[in-house]
Amino acid sequence: MRLNKNLKDIFFKTSICIFLLAFILFIIFAIFGVLLRGIPNLIESLLDKEIQFAIKLSFFTSTISTIICLIFSIPISYGLVRFNFWGKKIINAIVQMPISIPPIASGIALLLLFTTKPIENIVTKLGIDPVFSVYGIIVAHFFINTPYMIRILKVTFESIDPKLEFVARTLGYSSCESFFKVTLPLARNGLISGVIIVWTSALGEFGTALMLAGAIRMKTETLPAAIFLNLAGGELDKALAAATILIIMSIVCLSIFQLFEKRNTENIK
Repeated sequence: MRLNKNLKDIFFKTSICIFLLAFILFIIFAIFGVLLRGIPNLIESLLDKEIQFAIKLSFFTSTISTIICLIFSIPISYGLVRFNFWGKKIINAIVQMPISIPPIASGIALLLLFTTKPIENIVTKLGIDPVFSVYGIIVAHFFINTPYMIRILKVTFESIDPKLEFVARTLGYSSCESFFKVTLPLARNGLISGVIIVWTSALGEFGTALMLAGAIRMKTETLPAAIFLNLAGGELDKALAAATILIIMSIVCLSIFQLFEKRNTENIK
């Protein structure tokens, strides 16, 4: 009986290891397949004006959209955690909706929104028309990534004891002061984690941005757009080089995130 139990345990653990190993090998072969073919042409591609433009635009749009995501996500996530009101579950579901919508569908929705006359007239007068422009990339990133930032910050604010805010208010702080002087500093780790994740996500976002901003060479050409355009044009070496740059940047961001998480865990212990 005991032998049978041991055999079942061995089979169970072995099965888990096989699934884990198979998935890890799948990821490694896929990623290193790109790196092995892209790295030899990397230096040459980095000197190419088109790739340089794509890198600069990717950095710019990812950074600006992440800042905007953060500005909106902090009050929204805090309100959803700390305040109780009618329809809270419905509002929370609506806020998270962009996560479940396919990127192409999100892009079409945004395109229709900004080509509707009243809104189109407003953004045109303001000089920030997002259709087939850099503004469109930022809007697309904001639409897709804000729900992720909200989800991360909600978990962060939920982990902070509301009694600390109550104590701050008993000491004479207003609700606003207790938030900025007590809650927000305690949420620093979650804020940094959210920024890293969202920035990395924005770096590789393509579907929604393609529908709204297009993939126009040297205008709305981010790194994902450069991969698409060069692959469609038969320039495989350029496409692989752009993909290699994206993968390397993503690995660097992931490494920073892992180191940051490790330090946080050590500090908690």
